Amino acid sequence: MKKLGIIGGLGPMATAYFLQLITQMNDAAADQEHIEAIIYSSPQIPDRTRYILGRSGDSPLPYMADIGRRLAAQGVELIAIPCITAHYFQRQLEAEIGVPIVNAIEETALYLRAAGIRKAGILATDGTIESGLMQKALEAQGVEYILPGEAGQRQVMRLIYEDIKAGRPVEYPAFEEVSAGLFAKGAQAALLACTELSLIKRDYPLGAGFLDVMEILARKTVMSCGKLKKEYEELMKIP
Repeated sequence: MKKLGIIGGLGPMATAYFLQLITQMNDAAADQEHIEAIIYSSPQIPDRTRYILGRSGDSPLPYMADIGRRLAAQGVELIAIPCITAHYFQRQLEAEIGVPIVNAIEETALYLRAAGIRKAGILATDGTIESGLMQKALEAQGVEYILPGEAGQRQVMRLIYEDIKAGRPVEYPAFEEVSAGLFAKGAQAALLACTELSLIKRDYPLGAGFLDVMEILARKTVMSCGKLKKEYEELMKIP
């Protein structure tokens, strides 16, 4: 089993849920069969979306690289970052840290292709959308993508920043509305491409057609560091 490092705190509740996911996905019959992991939770890392959009000059990269080097010094062999927007910095982080990082975005695209999904809607931060990483990964696997309109994207950002990150109850009707808009445009799957949105799937019965990108991250992490339970081989019910 590989020793796992987690660059966390982006945000803190998503990190806690990620640990829960890898624990419940790992096929372990005793404590000693679970994945050895070191979590460095640093909520003080500057906001990724603000930097990507040019609204802040404080880059998250040096902060994450410093944490990654500390984890590497403690012998981790793989790193996971339960923040999809932070994948914008993955290549630079790997170069600076010298340890491979699980790429949830590429793994999501591979999963969709294998599942026969031809068109997917993306629910993510402005930073993830602006980076184009998810769109490019989907296109590389022959999967078309759909984005919310301007009003829908504003709803997504309100859910992430004003509800979940702020520790307030989720305005679930707003989530339903923007998701329905993606399905109405022909999406066969709606991607929860922000780890804060993963908490909505944790707390609400979303039904078929939703794919949680943090579950993809957890699944690949367990496959790389432990042994995946069979019930997690498939993560999405196809409508």
